[in-house]
Amino acid sequence: MISSNEYGASSWELSILVDHQYEEEQREFTLQVSGDLHIGGVMLKLVEQMNLSQDWSDYALWWEQKKCWLLKTHWTLDKYGVQADAKLLFTNQHKMLRLRLPNMKTVRLKASFSSVVFKAVSDICKTLNIRRSEELSLLKQSEDTLKKKKKKDKNNKEPVIEDILNLTNSPVSSGSPASPGLYSKTMTPIYDPVNGTPASATITWFSDSPLTEQNCRILAFSPPNCPPEVLAEMYQPRTLADKAKLSAGWLDSSRSLMEQGIQEDDQLFLRFKYYTFFDLNPKYDAVRINQLYEQARWAILLEEIDCTEEELLIFAALQYHVSKLSLSSEAQDFTHDSEVDEVEAALSNLEVTLEGGKTNSILEDITDIPKLADHLRLFRPKKLSLKPIKQYWFVFKDTSISYFKSKEVGQGEPIERLNLKGCEVVPDVNVAGKKFGIKLMIPVADGMNEINLRCDNENQYAEWMAACILASKGKTMADSSYQLEVQNILSFLQMKNRTMSPQAVSDPESMEMKPECFVSPRYAKKYKSKQLAARILEAHQNVAQMSLVEAKLRFIQAWQSLPEFGLTYYIVRFKGSKKDDLLGVSYNRLIRIDMATGDPITTWRFSNMKQWNVNWEIRQVAIEFDQNVSIAFTCLSADCKIVHEYIGGYIFLSTRSKDQNETLDEDLFHKLTGGQE
Repeated sequence: MISSNEYGASSWELSILVDHQYEEEQREFTLQVSGDLHIGGVMLKLVEQMNLSQDWSDYALWWEQKKCWLLKTHWTLDKYGVQADAKLLFTNQHKMLRLRLPNMKTVRLKASFSSVVFKAVSDICKTLNIRRSEELSLLKQSEDTLKKKKKKDKNNKEPVIEDILNLTNSPVSSGSPASPGLYSKTMTPIYDPVNGTPASATITWFSDSPLTEQNCRILAFSPPNCPPEVLAEMYQPRTLADKAKLSAGWLDSSRSLMEQGIQEDDQLFLRFKYYTFFDLNPKYDAVRINQLYEQARWAILLEEIDCTEEELLIFAALQYHVSKLSLSSEAQDFTHDSEVDEVEAALSNLEVTLEGGKTNSILEDITDIPKLADHLRLFRPKKLSLKPIKQYWFVFKDTSISYFKSKEVGQGEPIERLNLKGCEVVPDVNVAGKKFGIKLMIPVADGMNEINLRCDNENQYAEWMAACILASKGKTMADSSYQLEVQNILSFLQMKNRTMSPQAVSDPESMEMKPECFVSPRYAKKYKSKQLAARILEAHQNVAQMSLVEAKLRFIQAWQSLPEFGLTYYIVRFKGSKKDDLLGVSYNRLIRIDMATGDPITTWRFSNMKQWNVNWEIRQVAIEFDQNVSIAFTCLSADCKIVHEYIGGYIFLSTRSKDQNETLDEDLFHKLTGGQE
């Protein structure tokens, strides 16, 4: 026993503010503590002094000056470095947060403000019935886009009343880990193949989800189309630099919301961050597929991604089809099991493509790798010649293309052999104009070597394009996904190949559509409303027989086939360079892009990467590749941690496989994305 005098010499006063949920104002309490008192003891003393009977299990101490939670309750005040001048707040770890979903719906729910964002997003997705939470993250809207919106809002006399879906009963299980069998392989979902919404039984997939069947339908359904005047007022990136601003606000996945200055009831955006959609399954993913479709739809409407006029009309036709089915009364009724089987059969090919998996088809004999040989025309845009397009005999074998002067000399030495591993493959197609081109951007020591191939018809194009896409990923035509790739390219071309049906335009119901709702504002100004409606209905003929889920999946697939798909831009300054460049980050590569022209300069594949790290003092990301290639850059449009996390995140996602029982190695994610900070 020690005397009270001795104890008093080593003890000191600690002030703690208490954030009480039933009282508006915070109350301050002063405790007599010593440096060897652990955090759990501090909280116990505080609760005893308050003498209030309530559940304090979700409460923890937050250190305002250091911007950190004191969650290790066995640590002492000395170990944390807490002294008498510290300002501590005793507050609940789960607070209300407003989330703007990809379908522009705002959901208000409880989220963990003390868990790292990676874990908080996982819990949010569990609440919203969205699988594969690692593909999503939280985005804070950049100041520039907010300023532009505010200027426009000043002109509006009436304030816009936001429609908020309140999920106030979300689980408050503080820090309890998600059960590993959350998405059990044995679950037998019941879903409606026409509209893709889950039936009541599927709500039980998520035992602690506060979603009612009605709320689940709201998230799995597309809302009515946005009026053209509202669409015209939304922020649209005009340049690549504007697009770089859109991706500057991603939150750090390794820190909590509170550490990043997010307050209770703030609004954040929940978005798909990583463009690799693993195991996208119509049976379980009604909400996920709809939110993904919505994110793709807004990217097209707001021109966040470029597409040709022909492609825009396909997207418009699919949107029109989805909105038509969503509004129809038939879509609300549940259908029979036989129809479920038919839809499953129709979607099986599409499902495999979107998840990048293997088909059940018999594997070809891998000792005999197939090859393609045919006459194609070659065009080099940067080479000056009187006859820019010349015909050669091309042979495609393994992952390279060789070309010869003629078929007769095809066994000899080629004029040139092009290795396509790691190249960019860009479609250059106009179906109406019978133009079937393949643009190849092949990485060379001093930049990119651009070569254009021209095919004669759709079938030839599909075979060569599929071979090029696989070769760019390091796969040959012996891979089981080759035939599937060919089929998908052909079906996409078929959608573009519009056959006009006279009765379509005379249909009075069709003529009531507002075509400006389905295309970007810039394109809507280009044509009269009737012209636009006729063109969309013409394109609609090729998709009119699709079910709702199939139309959404087709939209996502068409979005994935765009040249710019999955590219996130950042403004950077490369080491040794005197001007700013753009860095495009994709699921498998980094691209250095000229800011003035938008042309790619160099591509680096993640597969060739040896190591990457950050020099935190000068905020510089350094990456080493094979063959002694190394790059270093500082990021100007965002924090370098965001870019570093993107790279590590994509590498983490590439490690996923179906036999992992759907559990994630969170430690590996933080190891790959943290940058040894």
